[in-house]
Amino acid sequence: MITLDFKKTGGLVPAIAQAHDTGEVLMLAYMNQEAFEKTLATGNATYFSRSRNTLWIKGESSGNVQQVKEIRIDCDNDTVLLKVEQLGGAACHTGYRSCFYRKVDRDGLSMVGEPVFDPKEVYGK
Repeated sequence: MITLDFKKTGGLVPAIAQAHDTGEVLMLAYMNQEAFEKTLATGNATYFSRSRNTLWIKGESSGNVQQVKEIRIDCDNDTVLLKVEQLGGAACHTGYRSCFYRKVDRDGLSMVGEPVFDPKEVYGK
């Protein structure tokens, strides 16, 4: 049995999604016990949405599903690393492949990469 320390972090643990083939960090989200168990059971990344206060299956509305290839747990049992195959090309709700599409430089932030999709078309917002 895998025992994550959800109590230490108030019921949620950070979950990093990383492209299994390139090592690119795609996003950071959170999991509660139920999201972790659903991820284990289905093989699709499932997170806990703090803003909606509910489970969130990655790609459920956008089609940009994360199929889990490997799961790693850190030494303190309070962080999850998901090595995933990112289907649909984008992990970020803003349309970029990675949520980390902005780079800090001397002048502030610069954009790295191009959007994969238009969020207005995908989410209707």
